[in-house]
Amino acid sequence: MGFALQRDGRQMTVSISGDFIRYQAAGEAARLVRHIQKASPAILILEDKGIGRWDSSLLVVLYQIVRAARVAGITIRKQTLPDGLQRLIDLAFSVDRKPSRTNRVRSGFIIRVGEAGIRVAASIRRGIDFCRQTIISVGRWVRGKAVMRRVDFWFALDDCAPKAVGIVSLISFMVGLILAFVGAVQLKSFGAQIYVASLVTIGMTRIMGAIMVGIIMAGRTGASYAATIGTMQVNEELDALQTMGISRTDFLVLPRLFALVLAMPFLALLADIMGMVGGAAVGVFMLGISPSEYIHYSMEAFNLTNFFVGVFHGLVFGFVIALCGCYFGIHSGRNADSVGVATTRAVVYAIVWMIVMTGIITLVCEVLGI
Repeated sequence: MGFALQRDGRQMTVSISGDFIRYQAAGEAARLVRHIQKASPAILILEDKGIGRWDSSLLVVLYQIVRAARVAGITIRKQTLPDGLQRLIDLAFSVDRKPSRTNRVRSGFIIRVGEAGIRVAASIRRGIDFCRQTIISVGRWVRGKAVMRRVDFWFALDDCAPKAVGIVSLISFMVGLILAFVGAVQLKSFGAQIYVASLVTIGMTRIMGAIMVGIIMAGRTGASYAATIGTMQVNEELDALQTMGISRTDFLVLPRLFALVLAMPFLALLADIMGMVGGAAVGVFMLGISPSEYIHYSMEAFNLTNFFVGVFHGLVFGFVIALCGCYFGIHSGRNADSVGVATTRAVVYAIVWMIVMTGIITLVCEVLGI
């Protein structure tokens, strides 16, 4: 068993025989390479003289021999080797281990601006098309023709409503507490710290409660939607739905959209209450306001108009978060990095569009005198 070298003029033959299972390849390969380099033949023949069982250790030796011969410019003949061994040797040298570096030509400023504009236009077109498909799916659901399972809706509702109560309560309590602290800094100088109750009540019910819930749910539920649907894209499950003729919007978007739109007003109501409780903690324990007096001023400041404006904000934010999460999940790439990018974009775009919608709603309320 082993390797035998035979020199015949400008030709050298390496005869291989025996079994090569867990063969000590390193030392044998170095010895053979030294002999071949010293002899410097014009032709090197790798000859099968009864090769038995073999594993990758034999391939390691042959790889070292062939590599040394190729570097020295020696012609290699290996036709008598087993076909599998020949294919593995060819495969080992078929990969360019040092690929050439392509020179990228930097485009001009005008071209880069044009390409950016084309990408933005394509993104806007995809977003409008997605919203159109969602509206059509809602219409099919109203007519009872949408492919939406109830179990998906209840699962999504359980994920974005009861499981979010804890984090929404904690953050809203802290926001109400901070709002009371900030207001008390100025109101105390006028001896009007009692109006901290009015400040917190109006601020939380009008806008702050809904915004805090929106930011929390964008980072929690919107990211979850994008990651879940993006993973389905990677696993080609979205392609399977399309192949079966099932609308992805009906099956994936509608249950998540309905669940979040239904949950957001109730979470906004919870945020309002917890924010007022946080403000009461500051007013009662830090500013020395009696609980009855604090409740009295809070009830005087409470206004149903402000309350319904806040609830409406939560309703709109539910649409925005669900649409952003599902959109970026469906349009995710097909690798793990793309899922991470889609999740990040879902959160960022949801928050940005929430701020935009807040500005629009505030402007409309100002014009209407609400």
